[in-house]
Amino acid sequence: MVLMHGLFGSGGNLGALARSLASDYSVLSVDLPNHGRSGWLEEASLARLAEAIVDWMDGEGIPRAALVGHSLGGKVAMEIALSEPGRCAAAVIADIAPVSYPPHHDAVFAALDAVHKARVRSREQAAQLMAQHLEDEGVIQFLLMSLQRGDGGVYDWRFNLEGIKRDYAAVRAEPDVDQPFSGPILFVKGGESDYILPQHRERVLALFPDAQVKVMPGCGHWLHAEQPALFNSIVGRFLQQHYSGAQQVL
Repeated sequence: MVLMHGLFGSGGNLGALARSLASDYSVLSVDLPNHGRSGWLEEASLARLAEAIVDWMDGEGIPRAALVGHSLGGKVAMEIALSEPGRCAAAVIADIAPVSYPPHHDAVFAALDAVHKARVRSREQAAQLMAQHLEDEGVIQFLLMSLQRGDGGVYDWRFNLEGIKRDYAAVRAEPDVDQPFSGPILFVKGGESDYILPQHRERVLALFPDAQVKVMPGCGHWLHAEQPALFNSIVGRFLQQHYSGAQQVL
């Protein structure tokens, strides 16, 4: 079981799901390239991110796995399923569709840039700067999880901020693969989120003809954090029904 986080995140973001699955699967939570403690790429298209994860799987001796991804992680999971279907036994895609999205992180980038340029010396100072650009305290706290103290006591972002900004259009794009994935796949939508919309249905079914969709009422894009028990239950039930890797704990 390979879990992949979203943009600006890290492997620990899906920690509650990892713990809920640990008794039935060997669960590995990865830091995507340019995030967490993973290496930085000169170019980070969806295809390149998927290639990096497949290469990592090879290095770990994982020929095939179920993939679970939230947001950007979901796009990477879809790219792997479409381009390397033999590596994907089943997939759960949390609140993202295989479509191109318009830019909508201007305020986030402004907040991240403000912290980077100010060379802050405390998390409190970073939070105050970010609050000048972001109203949602939950988003601020999420981003602060990737703030680290460096040499001389100066804090900066663990992820590759300049690389993410450079490749932002590439990761917003739809998968560049037209051969459909016929395996089991579940899309989990936040009921209050606008990331998966009715107009995406045609594209989803064109690429994933066996797709199922579950809606989690009363939560937005961060559905795994807002209602973790329900999210974990939905993922667990789907995998028990569709993934033969259950109970094969390494």
